[in-house]
Amino acid sequence: MSLELLGAFIGVLLIDLILSGDNAVVIALAVRSLQGNVRKRAIQIGVAAAIGLRVIFVFIVSFLVQLPLLQLVGGLLLIYIAWQLIRGEDEEANVKAGSGLWQSVRIIAVADAVMSLDNVIALVAISRNPEGDPRVWLVAVGILLTIPIIVYGATILSNLMNRFPIIVYAGAALLVYVAVELMFDDKLGIAQSVSESTEGYHQIIAIASAAIFTAIAFFFNSRRKKTA
Repeated sequence: MSLELLGAFIGVLLIDLILSGDNAVVIALAVRSLQGNVRKRAIQIGVAAAIGLRVIFVFIVSFLVQLPLLQLVGGLLLIYIAWQLIRGEDEEANVKAGSGLWQSVRIIAVADAVMSLDNVIALVAISRNPEGDPRVWLVAVGILLTIPIIVYGATILSNLMNRFPIIVYAGAALLVYVAVELMFDDKLGIAQSVSESTEGYHQIIAIASAAIFTAIAFFFNSRRKKTA
């Protein structure tokens, strides 16, 4: 395994773990009114459906990011995702409990699909090879490896991120870095002109952007904690 591939693989795992932490809470909320084996079956079927939807999203997004302008849009969306990650908004607050097996499965699948679309966009962007082509297999492997951790280790993961905020900041910085690299690779005329005029400095600009974003985010969170 090359260092580039290993780096991409670690990046996929890190971002999927950080961005998917709330998905485990969604599962817990959806099945909270069920008991025993029915609850277990609802979790198993719901997670299987969620994985299937994620893989479908991966194929769709992998195709879309090859189109002109969409890499620019995807880059801006990644920066937005990074900011939401820093703010730590609770998406799971409005998830209802299912009254039966299949209603709970539907709630898990739909809620996970809505919450995972941003995850998939980030994962596809990070998985790209040096030529800029997404590696769908790498994203799929990352999803399969992190699902058990998300389902069974949500509490541990959440406590780790609360205890060591640097994990969240590192994930957000990685997203911004990937966002800038993604926008440089867009096939739109203006984007290509900017990319060509800054040839050789893309990585430096991406690192600087990630550092500036992290500094602003840290300042924002510090101010928010003081006023809370």
